[in-house]
Amino acid sequence: MFKSKKLMAVTAFVLMFALIISGCGASQPEEQSNQQQEQNSGGNESQAGSGNNAESQENQERVIEHAMGTTKITGTPQRVVTLYQGATDVAVALGVKPVGIVESWAEQPVYEYLKADLDGVPLVGEETQPNLEEIAKLKPDLIIASKLRHEEVYEQLSQIAPTVTHETVFKFKDTVQLMGQALNKEAEATKLLADWDTRVADFKQKIAAKLGDQWPIETSVLNFRADHARIYVTGYAGDILHELGFVQSEYQQEEAAKGTVVVKLTDKESIPSMNGDVFFVFLSDPSNEEAVQKTYEEWTNHPLWQNLDAVKANQVYQIDEVVWNLGGGYKSAHLMLDQLYEHFELEK
Repeated sequence: MFKSKKLMAVTAFVLMFALIISGCGASQPEEQSNQQQEQNSGGNESQAGSGNNAESQENQERVIEHAMGTTKITGTPQRVVTLYQGATDVAVALGVKPVGIVESWAEQPVYEYLKADLDGVPLVGEETQPNLEEIAKLKPDLIIASKLRHEEVYEQLSQIAPTVTHETVFKFKDTVQLMGQALNKEAEATKLLADWDTRVADFKQKIAAKLGDQWPIETSVLNFRADHARIYVTGYAGDILHELGFVQSEYQQEEAAKGTVVVKLTDKESIPSMNGDVFFVFLSDPSNEEAVQKTYEEWTNHPLWQNLDAVKANQVYQIDEVVWNLGGGYKSAHLMLDQLYEHFELEK
């Protein structure tokens, strides 16, 4: 009897222990499930927070520093007016189709290389004289201008829409950075500049390998007009050539150090100042083509011209004025680089 009671007590204890173990085992998935639900809930809250952050960034007010001061811009502008050629070019490079642009200097109304991207975009006057009324009609939320061209009308432009300005019109990399900030496309702008740097490094490596001890070589960018000739010491093409590793004559270096962009030559006795190993030459003013051609022939038939290094080496290249001078943007810079690969027979 005693043994039977003892056995029953032991059996009851074993059953109770088994039930406790079983209960703990049953509760574990539930606890894990609760924990998982909490984690999932936390993840959803995180995702919701991320969405809110994106929305917050879209509505965030940014202060853009530029040549004429500072301008507040909210979110990502959708209706952009560009008032100089380089800005129009860069807008396209950043994937933005402006709602208004200024007329091109040549190939009016739009440069051929941008025509497909700017189809249907209305004109708002000339770069040097934009039409404020036409700009206002477009209801822009951002205007890209230049201090060089638009300092006198900056206040009126700012009353129409937030306006940011570049100091000049030919520093295309600065334009990319400024517009990247203003358009809320800094990542895209950074990539554009990185892609450019990659091509520059490739060109420098290949031309140095091809020319060997002759590298670097002196270049001159020359322009002939109806009544005079020009040397583009710096400016758009000059800056790009310098970045690519080309050098200039001592005279042109001195002028560049003074801040000179263009040297105007009215006397053929100044032809020696053009000297260099390679000449890139373009003619301007198609409306006065006969006079321009006459100037070109008179200067290039002069004995002093025949004595220049590039002429004697048969290294005089006619270039595209739009790409080398008038375009002033990121896309035209790549086209200029394409032409340099071709001139020097380098593999792209």
